[in-house]
Amino acid sequence: MNEKLFSLIGILAKNHSLSLDEYEYLIVNRCDEAAKLLAEQADSIRKKIYGNAVYIRGLIEISNICKNDCLYCGIRRSNRHCGRYRLSPEQILNCVDEGYTLGFRTFVFQGGEDFFWGDDILCKLIGRIKEKHGDCAVTLSLGERSRESYERLYRAGADRYLLRHETADREHYRRLHPEDMSFENRMRCLWELQDIGYQVGCGFMVGSPFQSCAFLAEDLKFIETFRPDMCGIGPFIPHRDTPFKGYSPGTVELTCYLLSMIRLIHPPVLLPATTALGTIHPRGREMGIMAGANVVMPNLSPADVRKKYELYNNKICMNEEAAEGKAMLEQRMRTIGYEIVTERGDIKQPAAAQCFSGHADL
Repeated sequence: MNEKLFSLIGILAKNHSLSLDEYEYLIVNRCDEAAKLLAEQADSIRKKIYGNAVYIRGLIEISNICKNDCLYCGIRRSNRHCGRYRLSPEQILNCVDEGYTLGFRTFVFQGGEDFFWGDDILCKLIGRIKEKHGDCAVTLSLGERSRESYERLYRAGADRYLLRHETADREHYRRLHPEDMSFENRMRCLWELQDIGYQVGCGFMVGSPFQSCAFLAEDLKFIETFRPDMCGIGPFIPHRDTPFKGYSPGTVELTCYLLSMIRLIHPPVLLPATTALGTIHPRGREMGIMAGANVVMPNLSPADVRKKYELYNNKICMNEEAAEGKAMLEQRMRTIGYEIVTERGDIKQPAAAQCFSGHADL
């Protein structure tokens, strides 16, 4: 590892900030030694804040119907080979009840931008969940909506909202999305969600078509500026029924390298080891945790619809019961020295002096 790489990692660990050019340099010139040092520092900072806890979120994929036609997504509206489905509110409530019994205290409702899920039906659903399970966090991941809609859902009891920005570069965004979607509207949504009071998650694909190291540097600078409560990144994986079907996937190596950088940029961030990581490598989620992640999201959706929520090729989709899936994850985390914890897992804001001392000595 050259002296400049070593120096930049030290500056990032101390100041949690670099210039765009410095972020790009760290990415372009990455090597095994740099990745190891970044992961060690990320793991150290994460353990000072969260210990060896790994938080679980119960993922419920409520619909694969979507009005959008994003060029990378397997549930895009023009995919005629996608077997569509939509869970009923009662099915969703049953998933929540089952998850609650197993110890889940955060539930993530994820779906395409399906017109069925208007504010009235979602507010009623959130209200029923909060009435029955008041100690739980409700997270929504349902795409772009109006500020009025976000405000209504927040007042109904939604705690968190996940909305990947996908790329912080306007031109890159245009090349990944159809003309009826805009970079400006995606950013408008993220800033409004934060202003309303949600715990907000953003994120991006690693290795997406046309992505450059300079674009990744922009993503890191956006995370530094936006300071999300959560940040979901995963390797791009092509889907056979999209315009990007012939593109190469992203890598575990670069994804884990960026996970470590994000942990140093924003130490308290809740950082998932994503399903996509587990899809492209058998131990991908464990590798993500060891690189600085601290969240996993087991699937609580009914087993008969899991294969239909296929955003990319060969998405891991185990059909075991939720209890079996949770037990398997617990065992896998223990083998690398971490423990699944059953609590809401809100972001922590530690004292800087306690958590970040010593990193200037890299």
